[in-house]
Amino acid sequence: MKLCRFRYHGGISFGVLRGGSLYDLTGVDRVAFKDLASAYERSGADVGAMVSLLEVAVKGAEKMSYDESLLEIPLESMEIWAAGVTYLRSRVARETETSSKGIYDRVYEATRPELFLKDTGLRCRGPGKEVCIRSDSEWSVPEPELTVVLDERARVVGYTVGNDVSSRDIEGENPLYLPQAKVYRGSSAIGPVIVTPEEVGDPRALDIEMKILRGGKVAFEGSVNTSQMKRSIEELAGYLSRDNILRRFTLLMTGTSIVPPDEFTLRGGDIVEVEVRGIGVLRNYVKKLS
Repeated sequence: MKLCRFRYHGGISFGVLRGGSLYDLTGVDRVAFKDLASAYERSGADVGAMVSLLEVAVKGAEKMSYDESLLEIPLESMEIWAAGVTYLRSRVARETETSSKGIYDRVYEATRPELFLKDTGLRCRGPGKEVCIRSDSEWSVPEPELTVVLDERARVVGYTVGNDVSSRDIEGENPLYLPQAKVYRGSSAIGPVIVTPEEVGDPRALDIEMKILRGGKVAFEGSVNTSQMKRSIEELAGYLSRDNILRRFTLLMTGTSIVPPDEFTLRGGDIVEVEVRGIGVLRNYVKKLS
């Protein structure tokens, strides 16, 4: 089931995207289906029960034609964490950019994964919105990532598409600059929808594709399958929740393996399209901060 938030009747509705149509669940019950959190609560915090509940609600929901431009960020209240060096390609790229040689090799081979806090929700953008590159960076790239939606017990509620924008020159100068390279205004995006686990199937068998458009032409494109990810979702979620406090919904970006060539950097006006097959396409415009 594909769940989303969209503009409707002058407000924001929670609904289901199915077969080219949007179904307005908020119009069915404004308390039970205000958003994903309310639907999850109503189902007793059980994903299977929630899907069954929403299937019944869809039958009585108002149906409208799908328009991508109506979509909003699928979650309002969230925290975003990210995993690094989970693919071999990321290990190679980050080892190339850094002046501290060997550090990312050790992360890739280590038992403990690299996990860092990306956002508390203030800096994240939804579909169709602007992501940003830092004013003091000359080498910035998007990082397309399968993103997991976890509840406070680290159980998988669903999956979405993530874009972890990064300043490679800043992180490469010194690994301790990672927070500045990763955490700033407009440095991430998620969307367009959240897809429940039963529809996604095996999260280690998903194709991810990214295109960067510049002046109407493809400036870069690449693809990968999540089978190439070294660490499992369960392993990453287990380390994230260890001695930690998770919010009702915590998003975990699982790492990237699509890395543009070293001579490439994002520019203001670019369009980044990230697709995870079975979930959807997250499309964002790029703005250079000043």
